[in-house]
Amino acid sequence: MSATVQTAPAPVIVAIDGPSGTGKSSTSKAVAAALGLSYLDTGAQYRAMTWWMLSNGVEVNDPAAVAAAAGKPVIVSGTDPAAPTITADGADATGPIRTQEVTAAVSAVSAVPEVRARITELQRSIAREAHHGIVVEGRDIGTTVLPDADLKVFLTASPEVRAARRSGELKGKDAADLSVTREALLRRDTADSSRKTSPLKQADDAVEVDTTELTLEQVIECVVTLVEEKQLAT
Repeated sequence: MSATVQTAPAPVIVAIDGPSGTGKSSTSKAVAAALGLSYLDTGAQYRAMTWWMLSNGVEVNDPAAVAAAAGKPVIVSGTDPAAPTITADGADATGPIRTQEVTAAVSAVSAVPEVRARITELQRSIAREAHHGIVVEGRDIGTTVLPDADLKVFLTASPEVRAARRSGELKGKDAADLSVTREALLRRDTADSSRKTSPLKQADDAVEVDTTELTLEQVIECVVTLVEEKQLAT
């Protein structure tokens, strides 16, 4: 009796895009972990660049100053979905990049073409070296960074739900606080969607998944199924 030969799933590059609060990071990490793929949070790279600029006295609202400094920091991303890491010039930036100061400045820094060119090349390099496949999440992955990705997913959700998720609570949050969070998200959407270089935009061949009425587990299951179908078809 001959033994059945089990073939390994084909490596795939998965691009997951969408605005803040759609469950992008949680979904991407869980999908990568479930399927044994690497994981890259591209937003963390832009945040690390922003944190470095702030820490080194660069005027983040001066595009010329940001452009001049864009090539200086060494940004290194760990791609383990169970424990993703990010460093700038060897310093652990995992915590510092989530501060309000960085959040307020990241759109301005990210809009500078020299920054996007530097980070985009870094992202492509990481994707090329992920021999078992990778899930890459961001805002311009399917359209600009990895236009030939095997699977493109675009997550959406209503502004109200996104604000509640970003605040960390779906119930019991003060309405005024949620309103402020909602307006901040919408301002970020406008900034990211209207920038001249690599704006936030759904790729024509992306699968849109509206997460408004879905639990995180349902979103993860949906995307895992899409990836598995793509692997079988490859």
